Amino acid sequence: MSTARGRDPLPSGPEPAAPSRVGERDAGWECARIGEFASRVPPQPPVGFGWRWLPRWLRPGPLWASRNDVVAQLLGDPTDATRTAWLRRMDTGPQDPARNLDTRVVDRFAGRDTISVALLGDPGEGDASQYVVPPVLERVAADTDLAVVVSDVIYPAGGVAEYEDRLHRPYTGYPGPIYGLPGNHDWYDDLTGFMATFCGQAPDAGPPRVPGPGPAWKRWLRGRLWRRAPRGTAAQVDRMRARWRGAPGQQGTQPGPYCAIDAGPVRLVLIDTGLHGGIDADQADWLREVSLADDRPKILLTGKPLLTYAAPQPCPVRDPRPGGPRSVDEIVTDPRAHYIAAIGGDDHAYQRYPVTLADGRTLLYLVAGGSGAFLSATHTIPNLDDAPVAVAEDDFRCYPLRGDSLAYFSRRYDRVLGLGLDRLVLSPGEATALVARRLHMDPPRGTDVEPGLWARRIEPALFRLPARGSAPGHNLMSVLFDGDAPPLFKSFLRLDATADEVVIGAWAATGCLEHEQHPVCEDRMRARRGADGRWSWTSETPGRATP
Repeated sequence: MSTARGRDPLPSGPEPAAPSRVGERDAGWECARIGEFASRVPPQPPVGFGWRWLPRWLRPGPLWASRNDVVAQLLGDPTDATRTAWLRRMDTGPQDPARNLDTRVVDRFAGRDTISVALLGDPGEGDASQYVVPPVLERVAADTDLAVVVSDVIYPAGGVAEYEDRLHRPYTGYPGPIYGLPGNHDWYDDLTGFMATFCGQAPDAGPPRVPGPGPAWKRWLRGRLWRRAPRGTAAQVDRMRARWRGAPGQQGTQPGPYCAIDAGPVRLVLIDTGLHGGIDADQADWLREVSLADDRPKILLTGKPLLTYAAPQPCPVRDPRPGGPRSVDEIVTDPRAHYIAAIGGDDHAYQRYPVTLADGRTLLYLVAGGSGAFLSATHTIPNLDDAPVAVAEDDFRCYPLRGDSLAYFSRRYDRVLGLGLDRLVLSPGEATALVARRLHMDPPRGTDVEPGLWARRIEPALFRLPARGSAPGHNLMSVLFDGDAPPLFKSFLRLDATADEVVIGAWAATGCLEHEQHPVCEDRMRARRGADGRWSWTSETPGRATP
C-alpha cells in the first residue's frame, strides 16, 4: 500500500488473503471444505406438514406477517407518527448517561483518538446466509470498539423473540456493543423489537397507538388489517441478552431509531427511513442540526442507499418545512456538514461509488447490505462510463464481481425454472466473459474461457430475469436468490479512523473454511485530510495492480 507524506498507514484489520478478482478459487467456487459456520446455524422452527413443500418465506405465516408494507402503500403510512410517539415515550422514561436525548447523540466513545467500527448491513435472515459472516467478523473485527447494524436487523418481520436468533445468538462472539438503525422489515412490528433491543424500551405495553394519516375510512381499514406487534416482555429481552451477549462490554443503548454516535475523531450519523424510504420534517431538522453543529468528518448510515445500481436515490424529506432541506443528499453534500461518506443497506451486495461533487470534493457512496439477507445481483449494474453519474468505471467496485453474480444467479434460476437440470447454469469463466462483452469492458478477473453456443443463447434471457428484490416482493426474491452453500458472497465493512485518516474495508464471507481462517478483503478505500482541511479518497483494491 502507498502512504501519503511518508506516514505509516492506519491499521485496518489482518493481512488479507487473495480476493475474488485473483481467481475462481479465491471467489469460493472451488471450496475444499465448508466453514465451521454451518455448525452455528440454529434449528429452524417446525412447520406444519401441509406447508413443508413451500420455501420458508412463501409459507402463509411469513407472508401474512409481512403485510404492513402493502397496507401502508394502499391506505397510508403511519410510521412517522409512530416514531414520534416512540421518541416521546423515551423522553419521559428512564435516562441513560451514555446517551443524550436532547441531541440524540451517543457520546461514550467521544474521547477516543482512534476508533474502529464494524458495519453489518441487512443481516437478519437467521439461517446459514447470516451465520456465515460471524466467524469472519470475529477474526477481522474482534478488536473494533463497536458495531452498527445498517438496516433490516430482522427478516422477514419484526418481533421481540426474533432478535434472539438474528442478533443476540449470531454475534455472541463479538465482544463490543452493537448499535443499529432500522430497515423496513424492522417496522413490520411497529418497531417494538428494535426499540426494546437497542433503545431500552420495555415491550410489555406494546407500541404506541397512533391514528396515522388519511381519511377516517382509511384509518379504520388500516387498523383492521395492520399487523400488530407480537407480545414481548422486558424479562424476555433480558433473558436473551444474558444468554448470548451478557458481558458488560457488549452492552449499549441508543437514544432512538435515529441518532448520532460520536466515535472519537468522526461522527456517525444514523437515520431511520421507515417503510418506504425518506424522512419526515422533524428528522430532517435534527439531521441538519447534528450535521452542521460539528466540524468533524461525518459518515451517514442509512437504511436506503443514496446511490445504488448507478442511480441516485436522494432520500426525500416528506412535507419539508419552508426553507428546509428537500432531501438527505442535500444535507450530506453541503460542504458545511463535512460528510466524507454515505453508507446504506437495503440492497444486499457491496457497491462503491466515489462521486466528485461540483466543488471538487469527493464523497464516497457505498452500498453495504450484504451481511446476511438474500443476495442482490451486481451483473445488472451498467458500465459506469455509460451511466448518468459522476463516477468512472475504473473507480467503481462491487462484490460479488459482476461475472460471479451472473454465475451465481444462473444456478438459482436453474434450480427454480430449469428443474435443476443444469441447462441454465453458466460457469464462472463463461459468466465473466459474457458480462465483459455485454458491458464492453475488460474482465476484472482474467479468463481464457470462450463461452459456448448454448451459453451465448441463454445469456440474454438470464439478464432479463429478476435479480434484485424489493418490497413487497422480498418473500419471493428470497426463494430465488438465497443460498446456503458456498460461495455465498456475503460481506461486511470495517472502518478505522484517526483525526487525519479514515480507512474502510469490505471483507468477504464465502462460506469456505479457508476464507474463515484467512479472511478476504475485497475492497479498501483510504481518506486523508489535506493541508487545506479537505479529505481525499484513494483506492487500495486488493488484487488490482492499478487501484
